[in-house]
Amino acid sequence: MKRVTLFVNGTSSNGKVVALYGSLTDLLSVASSKLGIRASSVYNGTGGLIDDITLIRDDDVLYVSAGDSFDDPQDDPGCPDWFQTHTDWLTLNVGGCCFTTTRSTLVSKEPASMLAHMFRDKDVWGNKQDSQGAYLIDRSPGYFEPILNYLRHGQLIINDGINPLGVLEEARFFGIEQLAEQLEDLIKSSQPADDHSPLTRKEFVRFLLATPTKSELRCQGANLQGVKMLCSNAEGASLRGCNFEDPAGVKANMEGANLKGVDMEGSQMTGINLRVATLKNAKLKNCNLRGATLAGTDLENCDLSGCDLQEANLRGSNVKGAIFEEMLTPLHMSQSVR
Repeated sequence: MKRVTLFVNGTSSNGKVVALYGSLTDLLSVASSKLGIRASSVYNGTGGLIDDITLIRDDDVLYVSAGDSFDDPQDDPGCPDWFQTHTDWLTLNVGGCCFTTTRSTLVSKEPASMLAHMFRDKDVWGNKQDSQGAYLIDRSPGYFEPILNYLRHGQLIINDGINPLGVLEEARFFGIEQLAEQLEDLIKSSQPADDHSPLTRKEFVRFLLATPTKSELRCQGANLQGVKMLCSNAEGASLRGCNFEDPAGVKANMEGANLKGVDMEGSQMTGINLRVATLKNAKLKNCNLRGATLAGTDLENCDLSGCDLQEANLRGSNVKGAIFEEMLTPLHMSQSVR
């Protein structure tokens, strides 16, 4: 359900936050009750008369009139600084394509995102502008449009011909985590099912949670593409020959997991995140760990013989007693391990 903030026309104080439902007549009735006026018209922040409730977006700021014409609330000497962020219109030049939106759209829904930090406070980031005053952003406009629409109404809508992978990369770039998760799920659901896998990713996670003694866990040859097991406990489990590699580019994440003594021999683990995980006494022989993140990982007495560690990040990892014989790619100890 959408919510909006209502002010009496021409003012910027004593506003009321209300739920938006039904028709425009219903909104006027609620406004009359909350603001103590006979509401007859609703305006947006630039004075546009709203005659269709579907034009109103979540978290919009609206001005209710008893019949008089629009009176700009920013002329009110008591207008606070936060109020102007809701009515301040901006134009973004994204890769040569211009988008017009409000500052509130960019900062309200995802306050921790890069866009929110760029535009929350005026000129703090020193954003570059073109000759028309539009803020320059060097990204793909086709992939940016679904992100802007998501910030406007909270729905993920991707037009035909737009690759969700491109939108996912933009969402990650701008730090919009909730949208990135939705896109990952969308990409996953569009992948053809693998009827040859004995265990799916979701089944594995359910099995992991339901198995009290992890050493009894046997999931050999399972399809675990892009699985998320942050800080999970799979100590002593057998995951030989599993596939963690997702062709859609969504990387498996086992950051901080307890994988002591786990047997993952022969598994496909390209790009997997095992940062600060515990792999003491684990068997990773002949695994594909190309591009994997092993920073801060405990690899003490771990068998890494025959592994492909090209472009893997082992910075700060503990490799005491680890076996590296027959590795496909030489390990540059000075670059990455302690």
